[in-house]
Amino acid sequence: MIKHTVCLLGMAFALLTSVAPVYGLYTSFFPVVLYMLFGTGHHVSTGTFAVLSLMTGSVVEQLVPIPLALNSSSPEAAEFEAQRIGVASAVAFLSGIMMLCMCGLQLGFLSTYLSEPIVKAFTSAAAFHVTVSQLQSMLGLRLPRYAGAFSLFKTLASVMENVPHTNLAELVISLLCLAVLVPVKEVNSRFRERLRTPIPVEIITVIIATGITYAFSLDSKYDIQIVGHIPAGFPEPRLPALETVPEIAGDTVAITLVAYAVSVSLAMIYADKHGYSIDPNQELLAHGISNTVSSLFTCFPNSATLATTNILESAGGHTQLAGLFTSLVVLIVLLLIGPLFYFLPKAVLACINVTSLRQMFLLFQDLPDLWRISKIDFMVWLVTWLSVVVLNVDLGLAIGVVFSMMTVICRTQRANCSVLGRASNTEIYRSINNHNKCYEVPGVKILTYNGPIYYGNRSFFKADMTQLLGLTPERIRSREKALKAIEKREREAISSVEQGVTDSSFSSKNDLFRSVEAVLIDCSSVIFVDVAGARLFIQMCMECQKIGVRIYLANCNESVLKILTSSGLMNYMNPQHIFVTIHDAVVYIQQQREKPPENSTTVWV
Repeated sequence: MIKHTVCLLGMAFALLTSVAPVYGLYTSFFPVVLYMLFGTGHHVSTGTFAVLSLMTGSVVEQLVPIPLALNSSSPEAAEFEAQRIGVASAVAFLSGIMMLCMCGLQLGFLSTYLSEPIVKAFTSAAAFHVTVSQLQSMLGLRLPRYAGAFSLFKTLASVMENVPHTNLAELVISLLCLAVLVPVKEVNSRFRERLRTPIPVEIITVIIATGITYAFSLDSKYDIQIVGHIPAGFPEPRLPALETVPEIAGDTVAITLVAYAVSVSLAMIYADKHGYSIDPNQELLAHGISNTVSSLFTCFPNSATLATTNILESAGGHTQLAGLFTSLVVLIVLLLIGPLFYFLPKAVLACINVTSLRQMFLLFQDLPDLWRISKIDFMVWLVTWLSVVVLNVDLGLAIGVVFSMMTVICRTQRANCSVLGRASNTEIYRSINNHNKCYEVPGVKILTYNGPIYYGNRSFFKADMTQLLGLTPERIRSREKALKAIEKREREAISSVEQGVTDSSFSSKNDLFRSVEAVLIDCSSVIFVDVAGARLFIQMCMECQKIGVRIYLANCNESVLKILTSSGLMNYMNPQHIFVTIHDAVVYIQQQREKPPENSTTVWV
């Protein structure tokens, strides 16, 4: 099943790339052998991928547009075809070089920036682009291929405008193929466990369609577009059209990132499922070599493929050697069987293209669960999907990544700051807003901040602290004046304040600090602090000193503590006021309160 599927999808996706179907066969052979030697994904099947083919086809159409009136059997058509595969191979070559450079720089971690919602939304939206792009082949129309923003809607408008010119014979072929492919694929999916082997509906459809077209000469009688000549044997090695590199560099960056992200994501999914690990940097090397070397044999960009990988895993493949047997079948097709596909209608390949996207369309089923689990991830999925559908594949992906990063930044900027309380007779401290069995420790305000403290959120952190502690400039000045007045009266008449001093006017103005002697900041959730955040800590210490409140820290990780100390925090804070746990700090503060005064009377506020 997987062996003939690889061949048919290779030829079908070649149409998406705007090159002859034979180049799809080449791309289904060379990358498989190379990935088998260098890859780490045991269940990954490499070769042609619909999204990459679509993106590459857009580049090819921009640089080498073919006139609609051109005769496919003319020498000019052959020249155009050579130019087109030269551009597609140049994209593969440059993509491979980029992956090798990324491998050398150990940039395998970049795949983490393409989150699961982005990848799923992107592939689902790209499936719509693929489907719309195949409408003209299914209807027998010869239309220009649009690229850039709103290309999907331009293509739809062009198809609708030219519906009266539909080739009825090709329309009938497409409807019959869909009527066979869709239900049989559904049967294969639903009864996968009961069927010893899936029904090879694609190869059956291809054989029947090719036979009927040949027997009744449908290509000449009804002007049906057929695959045409597929040369037998291997292609001769040749350099891609490297002179086009400056023009394709921008699009190739997007193609490279998509190819790597899809390949690594797919490899990780099956690695987790079967209990082994993959090396992202080794995957970069494998796909880099695969694209670079195969481009010298007139192949277009390749990656791991969703449909064939799923079939390979379902068929029981457990090592990269499964790809060897697949490549042997493709080799037989190249050497012996290829010319027999001469009369295969392109409409059949277009139908195989569309029906192979079933899994991508089913990704919509994840949306209800995504909404229930995380509405932010749901918005990332929705924004990415709409951007890809409305604008374009590469631009939509960029918007999805930027939007996803913005959600991360916004979540770190608006991290929650809360007051902690202690559960009775325990060493457990939780937010008093969420746990009604936790109570504030008398005389201590315990605060926690669930995020980093850096230049992007320092103002929000300061605002939260100001609100919880009342550290407004007006109150600080009022408190400072009150403390100076108290100190002056102590110096003038120290004997009269042996039992403590209270200032009713001050107390009424500073209710938040009436019983607060110390502020303890839990840094367990502060993963990093930059220079701006460290300076904010120093500023808070200075402000608290002015009003007679001491600052304590707990649960600081080493990197945070290093930055704070390097920034000079210890000049304004006692090093003994840094603790490993919250409870250690609370016990220390309570012990200090219970100590009798040494030289002067403690002032409680």
